Amino acid sequence: MNPFKSGFISILGKPNVGKSTLLNRILGEKIAIVSEKPQTTRTRILGIKNSADAQLIFYDTPGIHIPRSRLHNSMVHSAFKAGTEADLILLLTEAQRPQIEADQLILKTLLPSQVPIFLIINKIDLVKKASILSVIDAYQALHPFQEFIPLCALHGEGVDLLLETVQKYVPQGPKYFPDDVATDQSERFIAAEMIREKIFQRTYQEIPYSVSVTIESFKDEPEKKLLSISAVIIVEKKSQKAILIGKGGKMLKKIGTEARREIELFFHTRVFLQLWVKVVKDWSDNPRLLDEMGYG
Repeated sequence: MNPFKSGFISILGKPNVGKSTLLNRILGEKIAIVSEKPQTTRTRILGIKNSADAQLIFYDTPGIHIPRSRLHNSMVHSAFKAGTEADLILLLTEAQRPQIEADQLILKTLLPSQVPIFLIINKIDLVKKASILSVIDAYQALHPFQEFIPLCALHGEGVDLLLETVQKYVPQGPKYFPDDVATDQSERFIAAEMIREKIFQRTYQEIPYSVSVTIESFKDEPEKKLLSISAVIIVEKKSQKAILIGKGGKMLKKIGTEARREIELFFHTRVFLQLWVKVVKDWSDNPRLLDEMGYG
């Protein structure tokens, strides 16, 4: 019988390279929210992949970028902290648009940790194979990566190979979480993130980046087979509130309907969802508010 192995694996990279999509594909369920907009993930999200002889604990992290606010500083700090705490790092880049100079800066920050690093080349479905080889050649000059793994997180191609390879590198260790646990995030956090995802998908310009979601009430009503949730969407300007609510409340209703369906799928129950919009000026630069919202 093989010795049991366990380890912490951090998924790092620039914004919008597919880190959350990869985590969801690995787990086989949606834990991290996704959108086509960069900087969707704001904090470290833990996902657990169990097999007969291993427990692989993955950290999805915010995209590493130049901070423009205290919130962004917190996001970048969260990503690098996950790198220092990991047994293995997966550095994601895109096959179509590798950001070699930016990734070189990330590597310079990670090097002192002496943690093994894989280069994961995502979105290979969008390029020819020859392009993948040129990406590998370019990155080989930056760092002695332990492995180069091309894959498509969206469709799953190459993900099984990634998991097999990761398991070879993680150390022998205990089972940190029970088999039926997929994440350490609270149910409130997951519901809030699903609401925020719909805002990212439905709104434009500065709106998504000026929004936070706080769950005011989260009540399971088993006698009604119902989960009742009340949430507040926080924005920084009155004009943003008006856009989110929309003419006759249509935008807010659309966001609420889509979020409710997503939450119902995750929790396997009917959901009653109430949404409110509140203006809190400059919340993304307020240390106390960031801490209260979980971004401290």
